[in-house]
Amino acid sequence: MTSPDTVIWLQERTALEILSPTVLEAIAQVMELQVVPANTTLVSEGTPPQALYIVQNGQLESETSQTNLALPRGFLPGEVIHLKELLLDELTPFAITTLSECQLWVVPAAKFRELVTQYPEINQAFFRLLAQELAQVTSALSYEQERAVALRPYLVTKAQRGIVGTSRYAVRLREQIREASSDRKSVEIFGEPGLEKDNIATLIHFSSPKRREPIIKINCGILQTSGAELFGRAGGKPGLLEWLGEGSLILNNIQELPQELLPEVAQLLQTNTYTPISRPGEPKAEPLSTQARIFIVSEKADSQIERCIGHVIKVPPLRVRKADIKAQVEYYSSLYSRARGLEKQRITPEALRRLQAYDFPGNLKELKNLVERAIVQAGEGKELTEEIFWSAEPQKKQFRVNLLNAYPGLRRFLRSDWWPDRINYGFTFAAFAFLVGVLFIGPQTRDRNFALNLFWAWWWPFFLFLFPFLGRIWCSICPFMIYGEITQKLSLWLFPRKLQRWPREKAEKWGGWFLFGLFTLIFLWEELWKLEDTAYLSACLLLLITAGAMIFSAIFERRFWCRYLCPIGGMNGLFAKLSMTELRAQQGICSASCTTYQCYKGGPQKGEGMETNGCPLYSHPAQLEDNRDCVLCMTCLKACPHRSVEFNLRPPGIELWTTHIAHNYEVALLFLLLGGVYLHRLPELQAWLGLNVDLTIFWQHLGLSLLVLIVPAAICLVAYGLTQLFNSGRKPKKFIELAYGYLPLVLGGNFAHYLHLGLGEGGRILPITFATFGFNGEQLPVLIAHPAVIDFLQGSTLILSVLLTVVLTQNIARQPLKALLWQHLAAIGLAASMWMIIVF
Repeated sequence: MTSPDTVIWLQERTALEILSPTVLEAIAQVMELQVVPANTTLVSEGTPPQALYIVQNGQLESETSQTNLALPRGFLPGEVIHLKELLLDELTPFAITTLSECQLWVVPAAKFRELVTQYPEINQAFFRLLAQELAQVTSALSYEQERAVALRPYLVTKAQRGIVGTSRYAVRLREQIREASSDRKSVEIFGEPGLEKDNIATLIHFSSPKRREPIIKINCGILQTSGAELFGRAGGKPGLLEWLGEGSLILNNIQELPQELLPEVAQLLQTNTYTPISRPGEPKAEPLSTQARIFIVSEKADSQIERCIGHVIKVPPLRVRKADIKAQVEYYSSLYSRARGLEKQRITPEALRRLQAYDFPGNLKELKNLVERAIVQAGEGKELTEEIFWSAEPQKKQFRVNLLNAYPGLRRFLRSDWWPDRINYGFTFAAFAFLVGVLFIGPQTRDRNFALNLFWAWWWPFFLFLFPFLGRIWCSICPFMIYGEITQKLSLWLFPRKLQRWPREKAEKWGGWFLFGLFTLIFLWEELWKLEDTAYLSACLLLLITAGAMIFSAIFERRFWCRYLCPIGGMNGLFAKLSMTELRAQQGICSASCTTYQCYKGGPQKGEGMETNGCPLYSHPAQLEDNRDCVLCMTCLKACPHRSVEFNLRPPGIELWTTHIAHNYEVALLFLLLGGVYLHRLPELQAWLGLNVDLTIFWQHLGLSLLVLIVPAAICLVAYGLTQLFNSGRKPKKFIELAYGYLPLVLGGNFAHYLHLGLGEGGRILPITFATFGFNGEQLPVLIAHPAVIDFLQGSTLILSVLLTVVLTQNIARQPLKALLWQHLAAIGLAASMWMIIVF
């Protein structure tokens, strides 16, 4: 490069342009071109400068060291290196390394100092340049001071924490944060209270390229309706958006934003412009643009705002992130212990399970406070035990006692082979076949056939009595399903195939009505053909139900018949809702710890979980809302490796006014069972009402039987209609919901009816057994109750039933007693009529 060209290049490309052409010509005369290879240390830190370097081509970069923590600085063509150090006689502030092959103009230090002595203009120009830079720095510093004062009340200095946990929700949240950090689009973050949504906005900001810019947070609830502090005033005080520059703004709790500001915020999000506030009488100010990034934080997504947003992040609540609770507890525990110089305490598995069973309505904030309080309460203890977390009690678990924890022996028995397999296949299987055979070939009357006596005088009253205590316990040892399972296994052995999956949608829709229809036919068959006193017909009834179980077990997997079609199972499921016990699982443990779902699907042994084929009714214990779909077979208890399954003592029937879902077919069955009480007492009902229907004539008997089954339901419907009519100002619940209030009366009426068989004939089992096989057992002991005692117990049962019906109806309806007067009168009237035909 010739000297004139060099002077022009120095004037156009370097900071030496402030010098005169004469001086530049003198510098050009002493410059030497030097080629430096890549990755070469050109200058060492803290040494006297060896030369003045002017970069012609290539790239160089300064290096960070322990004494100089400044960020690396790049040097591009035209950069003048060591000008200040040579003029002020300073050491080099940092080392410089070539990133590529570089061509440098080099002026040795001695020659440059000679030029400075020869041309004082160099010093004068340099000091003028320093004065200009100082003025600019002073102006910038003054602006930054004003900016800092304006932003300080709202400034967010750092993120509180990252996203803790390894669940798929935590992983997805981290992915969304990384995605939002890669650009400058606005972000809406919404979710329930206590999820630290503003911290997520802070994480996005400090993960972005603009992390060195300020980030501020404003609570929308305290903004003026004019928005002056946000947008500023025209010709007056700047707003926060102007001070913010390229920083980030968090609008916290956008749902509390004054409605007058909603259009302005929408404009800001959509166009990155805003309009300063003008004083009254002044023309509207011109819109200003902003480079600030906006974060919207709210509890719910706003459709008007959402249309203007670049990224939308829904923060999942803690109750669906149960797998992260352990990591969260460990994090909060470490944080709190370290801050106070305490030894970190270990959380016990029982305490962790309890926390995972809790739904945490306050989310992360509640969990943090809970852990801190537990650490304080633990004091010098080494562990955080279950008892310390005393408030972590979910609403669903209130008033429950886990009998498996209270009585470990009960857990051992229910997990043993005895329950129910040894009982079923070692006794029930053979006993049922024997009893059916006796019903067919033995005497045909109840006073001479012990099998018939067992069925009507023992089975019915005993299991009606058990329903309020143990729910569907009969279904766990039911012979119908035993023969169904045997048929299923034999058919698969003889004809290997894959059993059909359940047609769930159709079964849910029509299965209840099928068993209702089948139960109706059983009632009519029982009444019209006197099944109570005809042994072979009772055997036919048992075989009919068994045949249904066997046929459907050969077609469908598991116990399809038991869940959807069995009439006895439908009745058991209905009455089981009143039970004071329940089998459930801790949802938190299942969602946090379980990945195999062995209680539901079955599988090999895992930990303390045994090998099973899974729930026979395809019911997951953590998803059960009532007792209808649990037969207490305890398969889930045996399969679960996490001790999640519980067998709870609870307030009787609590599900009916908490988690219950009403079904039309269940209500239909309920009223059918109510009508069955009157059907069983048809002669007494005729005598009480003064009817003169000849029951020996089939069609008259059938017509009256159907009428008796229908009338009680009609009375309840009329009572509901009168309730609506006389409470026009207060809308009652739907009929199918209130109808479950009659359930105690239906159970009590049926139990009162069978009491006379149980207490009057059940105690004759020994002489009847001898008579069955042709022996004379008249001298054998008999244990029967006095008729007055039977009447007393029947009457007490009906009184208790109607009282419980009133209480249950009130709990379901949650309305004043007066508002449900007609339904209560209907229940009292039905109980009184039962008294007349059963007790009298």
